[in-house]
Amino acid sequence: MNRTPAGSIRPAQIGETVTVSGWVQRRRDHGGIAFVDIRDASGLVQVVADPEAHEEVADLKMEYCISVTGVVRARPEGTENPDLPTGEIEIGADDLVVLSPADTLPFMIDDRVDIDERARLRHRYLDLRRPRMGANLRARSRATAAIRRTLDAQGFLEVETPTLINSTPEGARDMLVPSRLREGEFYALPQSPQLFKQLLMVAGVERYFQIARCYRDEDFRADRQLEFTQLDLEGSFWGRDDVLDAIEGVLVAVARELRDVDIPRPFPRLTWQESMDRFGTDKPDLRIGAEIVDLSGLFVESGFGVFKTALSGGGTIRGIDVGPVEWSRARADAFTERAKELGAKGLVWMVVEEDGSLRSPVAKFLDEGEISGIKKAFAAGPGDVILIAADRWKLAVEVLGTLRNDLLRPTGHDELSFLWVIDFPLFEEEEDGSITFSHHPFTAPASLDEMRDNPKTALSRAYDAVLNGVELGSGSVRIHDPAVQRQVFEILGIDAETAERRFGWFLEALRYGAPPHAGFAFGIDRLVMVLQRETSIREVIPFPKTQSGVDPMTGAPTWVDDAQLDELGIALNETALARRDGDEEPGQPTDD
Repeated sequence: MNRTPAGSIRPAQIGETVTVSGWVQRRRDHGGIAFVDIRDASGLVQVVADPEAHEEVADLKMEYCISVTGVVRARPEGTENPDLPTGEIEIGADDLVVLSPADTLPFMIDDRVDIDERARLRHRYLDLRRPRMGANLRARSRATAAIRRTLDAQGFLEVETPTLINSTPEGARDMLVPSRLREGEFYALPQSPQLFKQLLMVAGVERYFQIARCYRDEDFRADRQLEFTQLDLEGSFWGRDDVLDAIEGVLVAVARELRDVDIPRPFPRLTWQESMDRFGTDKPDLRIGAEIVDLSGLFVESGFGVFKTALSGGGTIRGIDVGPVEWSRARADAFTERAKELGAKGLVWMVVEEDGSLRSPVAKFLDEGEISGIKKAFAAGPGDVILIAADRWKLAVEVLGTLRNDLLRPTGHDELSFLWVIDFPLFEEEEDGSITFSHHPFTAPASLDEMRDNPKTALSRAYDAVLNGVELGSGSVRIHDPAVQRQVFEILGIDAETAERRFGWFLEALRYGAPPHAGFAFGIDRLVMVLQRETSIREVIPFPKTQSGVDPMTGAPTWVDDAQLDELGIALNETALARRDGDEEPGQPTDD
């Protein structure tokens, strides 16, 4: 069709004959004349038609797909719509064709109407017609285009890596794919292209990137999906600062493309320890000014049992001033319960009164010096609410960090606050005392001696990018020495035989002159989510899953035929068989 984009027509085209094709947004009948708003991907334009000359106009309903040919003309004076780019003109219909009728809609194609999310996902193809969702799709496309332009200008090579690989530890469960030709064996879908991009450095590519599709079998949150898209990047002969500089260039370019703002560089940097001490999280939202304060020294001689017990047990006392927020007894009780849900034994709260006294259930247990010291530590004024946690260091700061977000975090993303968190621990201690990796087992240690002598306190050469309290992604300087890589495996409890079986091909590659290298990956979904002022990545993914991993549109995941299972050498266990044979509808959330 020789068509003109509906949203592109302007007064300069008055007198021209154009053809527009799209969907009926609205039809209005006004005394022998019909007004039809036609919408396509570019926008909306008003068409004026004579029902006597075009009988089909009377049958038009919302979302009918039609094509109109007519002359562009100025709207009559006083009928212009300044809210529309096409609001000064209209099209007088000479020819109108219904290309495809539409059934009654399950919901209105209108951003002003709240729609149940499951209904939106069930009919996602209709949901994506809404202006907001269409804008999100276009923003995502523009973001990836900006990424490619920026990295191409820096001499990066775009390389695709396999999506059927062997299972490797990346911090979450692998999504497994059974092999028909090798019965009983499985591929894994990549959680990231980690090892392959390192092999590209061994191969001499030097600067690699990929817009990579990745998969992780993990619990859903507003910023997580089973399948997601990330920018994956790696560079040879690089250290940390080389990576941070390259990624900052990409993030600044995307922010400029989608927000038309110039983000100042370099981004602020916090060490992991500093981030945890000040904000109780490794992904702090710096738009919030309140910081955690160490009050332990103030209560060394305290007679208050809760504080005394915490300190004598090797714990700490930390607090935060959340400012003059509304603080009723019911709200105090709710936040105390919230602290307990997070693992704390309780929560101490205080409100600074107009006369400078502290209103608190524990005020009677504190002496004047302690009360004065608390107010001084926070420079607290009348109406300020102070929250205090007394527990082990990490638990105390994490509880306060979560409450800080609960009370103070902005609901939108009008302001943009980027930062780097660096110097993460190399390992983490599990509840059973065993050690696991913090990022992944291919991250280089900051000090080999510290890693060997004190692995539980060793730092890594890893770094995270954070935007408005959202972790965009992670990266690190990699291990390029196979001997060091084997030592890391040993510390993680991966014996030499297992390491050889699972990673022998990778360790072998490191023996052939592997250059020092470093890299990064960030979630494109999360970045676009924030830049589009959304609160869930489902709003910027064309066809996402629900919180329970279900696709309401296609019914996935679903049962497959016994013949298919037999071909793959797979047998369902009793629980799965009971569900299937009980005719449970596939694609529905379950409790098991």
